[in-house]
Amino acid sequence: MLDFKKICKSYEKEALNTLQKDVQINSIYDPSTITNEMPYGKGVYDCFEFLKELALKDGFNVDLCDGHCLEISYGKGERLIGIFAHQDVVPVTPGWTHDPFSGYIDEKENRMYSRGTSDDKGPGIAAYYALKVLKENDLIKNYRVKLVFGGDEERGSSCLEYYFHTLKKEDPTYGFTPDADFPLIYGEKGIVNYKYSGTLPLNNVISIKAGTVFNVVIDTAIVKVTNAEKLADYLKNHSEVKAERISDDEFKFIGKAAHGSLPELGFNSGVEALRVLGEVYDNKALSLLAKEYENPNGENMGVKYESKDMGATTYNVGVINYENGKFELIVNFRHPENCNPDEAIEKIQKVSPLPVFVMSKSPYLYYNPETTDFIKELYKVYVEETGDTVHKPMAIGGGTYAKEAKHTIAFGSCFPGKVDHIHEIDEKIDLEDFFNSIPIYAHAIYALGNLNK
Repeated sequence: MLDFKKICKSYEKEALNTLQKDVQINSIYDPSTITNEMPYGKGVYDCFEFLKELALKDGFNVDLCDGHCLEISYGKGERLIGIFAHQDVVPVTPGWTHDPFSGYIDEKENRMYSRGTSDDKGPGIAAYYALKVLKENDLIKNYRVKLVFGGDEERGSSCLEYYFHTLKKEDPTYGFTPDADFPLIYGEKGIVNYKYSGTLPLNNVISIKAGTVFNVVIDTAIVKVTNAEKLADYLKNHSEVKAERISDDEFKFIGKAAHGSLPELGFNSGVEALRVLGEVYDNKALSLLAKEYENPNGENMGVKYESKDMGATTYNVGVINYENGKFELIVNFRHPENCNPDEAIEKIQKVSPLPVFVMSKSPYLYYNPETTDFIKELYKVYVEETGDTVHKPMAIGGGTYAKEAKHTIAFGSCFPGKVDHIHEIDEKIDLEDFFNSIPIYAHAIYALGNLNK
């Protein structure tokens, strides 16, 4: 059997250098710099250009896909192995220990800190070097490989939508996305983004600004009020409420960010702000909304569903805006296979103080791990490379590119027991994990390229 660890070892220093340069590029979606060739803004485009030049230097074929994706390909043959990673990252909030776009390496901890280190630049770069290892060791024979970096995964994957449906790119024979957990993910919850929107008179509330993206727990909420002393007195008498006065009429509520698929791991300062404002200024609509989303599984609205494989529904309030009497609240709703999302939305509408509008829908994903050949092969690769037989394939609440590409599942790169703080302050990747994922991905590409031949 090929020793992929040994083959990949000499590539580690170069891979680390590439990752550090990559995460130093701020690739948050930037509408202010959008052009026809930069549909997601300059940061994402700069990442594509950086990796394009690297791939051309390394002898790969490259297609920039009208700025929506970067496709790096190699090989000949009928079978196509697809790898789908992304270069866009979620916004950052204050409180980072180091500059979130510095690529800071803590040598004592053997970690790199920066936005994108784990989601998803680190795993994507590991996959790139896995592909380079195979190419330079003549291990891509009679099959083709395409590594596709998307530019809009965090906002709904319009990049792969464009790649497959506008450009009519070929579906992979087998594929994986390195954007979740090891050993592998055979099921993903369905995702619905919906919003409350309309005119809502709020006593003494001038404005609310909370959250920036749907799939992150709100960690900061700024509210502006009249009769500010009433709120200030309440906070003095309720020390358990994490909030502070920042000007004569403004207050900041402080929470803890977490991925929208796991809202229970965070603390939603937006929902807390609604609860407090409703109580202080006797606003029943705000109190109702706060009560409904106090439980992130939908229990208080009668819309909690649960399955053995995928677990319970989650309802993450990701954005709240209020100004000039207009109120908007956006929810990232994730559901297992036994939940009818349309019925859940109907129930929510019945108890809502405002109209509810569905913004986007993505169905659940499920492959039988016992009978699907490429899933069994990927798990076998993971066990052979790690020796770990304790952790088994799983289903998750997160949504990945696996929903956008056929015959594709999420495969790593977060190892069991690790917490990399994706979508949070101080996102990081352990360098040992980064290096170990390269031979796993090299082995996986090789195994899928030769599966059942």
